[in-house]
Order: sequence, then C-alpha cells, then structure tokens
Amino acid sequence: MALNKEQIAKRIAKELQDGFYVNLGIGIPTLVANYIPEGMSIFLQSENGLLGMGPFPSEEEVDADLINAGKQTVTMLPGASLFSSADSFAMIRGGHVDLTVLGAMEVSQNGDIANWKVPGKMVKGMGGAMDLVASAKNIIVAMQHTDKAGNSKLLPSCTLPITGVRCIKKVVSDLGVFDIRGGSFHLLEYAPGVTIEEIQAKTAGKLVISPDVKEMEV
Repeated sequence: MALNKEQIAKRIAKELQDGFYVNLGIGIPTLVANYIPEGMSIFLQSENGLLGMGPFPSEEEVDADLINAGKQTVTMLPGASLFSSADSFAMIRGGHVDLTVLGAMEVSQNGDIANWKVPGKMVKGMGGAMDLVASAKNIIVAMQHTDKAGNSKLLPSCTLPITGVRCIKKVVSDLGVFDIRGGSFHLLEYAPGVTIEEIQAKTAGKLVISPDVKEMEV
C-alpha cells in the first residue's frame, strides 16, 4: 500500500538533525513541520521572512497575518524572528540552510529537478525554488512516484523545464526512499505492502536495489 502525504512527511522528518536550519517547500514538504521529533531543536525558515516557524495552527491559533511562503497560516515558536524577504534570500544564498525539502514534478537519475512550470500552463513565478536548489547543503524531494496517468516521475532525464541540475540527494515517494548517486536511484526502503517489482515497473530511471533494502517503518 502506497504512503499517504502525511506518511511521506513523517518519514522525511527522520532525516532532521538537532540544530538544523530547514526550508520546507509548498505541498507535502510543509507537513514535515508536524513531525519534528520531540526534544529536537529545528529552525524552520520561510522565504517570505520567517525563522522559527512552528507546526500548523489549530483553529483557535489561526492568525491571518502570519503565513508561510505558500500563503498557509502558520505558528511561531518562542524566539522566532520576522524579517524582510531580502534578508531571507540572503540567508538562503549564503548557504545557511542545512536542509531543504521540496516537491517535484520530475526528478532525474542524475539528481536534476523540475518543479516549477508545465509549458502552456500559467504560473505565478519561480518563487524561491531556484535559489534553494542552488544554495542548500542538502535537498530531499517529497513526491508522488507517478503522475495521474500512472507515468513515472523518476526519470532518466527531466522533460519539463529544469529548476536545478545535479542537486537532489534523496527522494521520498509514496512507494519508497531513494538515494541518488552515480546516475541512479538507489532503493533503500519500500513502503509497506509495496513490492520491489512494482517499484521497478514504475521507475523509468535507472534503479539499483540496495543490498540492505528494507521495509519502511511507518
């Protein structure tokens, strides 16, 4: 059985380390904020100028003036800081973000990512994606393994406009966890109830099965 969005976010939260400065992209990545391990100190950063973002608010906590870069209402942890988006991007471009979690429409076996535009469709703009992929120390992608038509989104090469080249280190999809290295997707963990044969059939890019591959704990 494939993972749902919450389970993908929960698995990615296991990649966090104490003291990390982390940027969460729009979509599934924002859910990671709800699964930070207890006792761990993580500083969530948002491109619109917020450092110290907390989990999503309850109905009583909602403040319409306090939003993340995706225009979702958020909370602030004690000691959080608000500043201009210019300062926020200076932090990103200066290499001060330890981990970025992004959604993607396509990821290639070389670690390229396409996540901002489908030709012919209107978009508001690139947002902070290009700065993040160019500057973050480590990038993990949270995504569905296939599109609505069942076509693989883990590809030999991206077909959509590229956001960043050779920058993705790991993918957590609804089917499993993959390291990207040596021009291949290395399967480390598979979702409960999902077979390796299914993953092979749904992965268009070069796939290597790790000798230590295991079922994911959810």
